[in-house]
Amino acid sequence: MLPSLFISHGSPMLALQPGASGIALSRLAEQLPTPRAIVVVSAHWESTELLVMSAAQPQTWHDFGGFPAELYQLQYPAPGNPQLAQDILQLLQEAGLRARADERRPFDHGSWVPLSLMYPQADIPVVEVSLPSRHGPALQLQIGQALAALREQNVLLIGSGSITHNLGEVDFGKVAEDGAPWAVEFRDWVADKLLNDDLSALLDYRRQAPHARRNHPSEEHLLPLFFARGAGAACRIEHQGFTLGSLGMDIYSFS
Repeated sequence: MLPSLFISHGSPMLALQPGASGIALSRLAEQLPTPRAIVVVSAHWESTELLVMSAAQPQTWHDFGGFPAELYQLQYPAPGNPQLAQDILQLLQEAGLRARADERRPFDHGSWVPLSLMYPQADIPVVEVSLPSRHGPALQLQIGQALAALREQNVLLIGSGSITHNLGEVDFGKVAEDGAPWAVEFRDWVADKLLNDDLSALLDYRRQAPHARRNHPSEEHLLPLFFARGAGAACRIEHQGFTLGSLGMDIYSFS
């Protein structure tokens, strides 16, 4: 059975400059059984209500600015899966979660950038589920639990965000993989709680984790972690690292 994954997708430039985390993503995809479909909760689809992408052929959205022209030429023409979207809506409904289909949603870079490194042929159907971020980590845990059964149907569930994410403190001149001490301390706290399955502490990370608000001034990039954990249990660290000084690039799997 496939695990669920939490992926730190970093900057959109990951698509052109994969670095160590890009190599780790490619290697992980090679090691996993080929999924029949992929479901992604991305930090870049914040919403007030719970939505499920239902288009048969979603577009590739370059939802960023100020990057090299080459990045805007990239496309990720993976198909959608309207039937899987309906199955997801049914599972959410059975779990008491209200959701509706969105036929117009394109792939944001939180999904297509890491998937372009994992499955560059873009031949596996992908469905995104939105992130009602104002409801915090408990809802994401519940959504992951509601969709966990899809793992038994060879569907890969991915939460795509970042283990640390404060764009005001990134150092664009730093290319080394070492992170700022305050970012490393937060990352290590989260990893320890995941490995020891301390869910109560994780759900209360805003109060308990060191430098929580410095690492996540807003929650949207950490919340996909709770989706991935809800869909799986035992945590395995697949990759750890930093880019630009304080942008965490960790990858975790949950079996």
